[in-house]
Amino acid sequence: MDLKEQIKDRTKKIGLDVIKMVGDIPAGNIALRAVSAQIVRCAASIGTNYRAACRAKSDADFLNKLKIVEEETDETLYWLEILEDGNFVDSKSLDELKKETNEILSIIVASIRTVKNRINPKS
Repeated sequence: MDLKEQIKDRTKKIGLDVIKMVGDIPAGNIALRAVSAQIVRCAASIGTNYRAACRAKSDADFLNKLKIVEEETDETLYWLEILEDGNFVDSKSLDELKKETNEILSIIVASIRTVKNRINPKS
């Protein structure tokens, strides 16, 4: 399996893992429902936007789509931190999600740098 397919799988899996984690959060708290909806939206968006980037029409289009992936990944980390800092979810259960999300973010940021250097090698 090539790197692009591996990243597709990982970005889809992080969305699924977040959806499963949110399923364990008690539904009675209106604020937690809002946080749950936000984290599901952005975590699922990581994979959908990465897939869109893979179908980009140009390097510039690819770069713009990767920047969206970066934003959604960073937002997912933010919501994971909110859940952890608020003691809404056991921090041990979040450790693996945060680790994987950080790894995906690092891959995306490195890809953005590579594409930027390819588009404009002198900067």
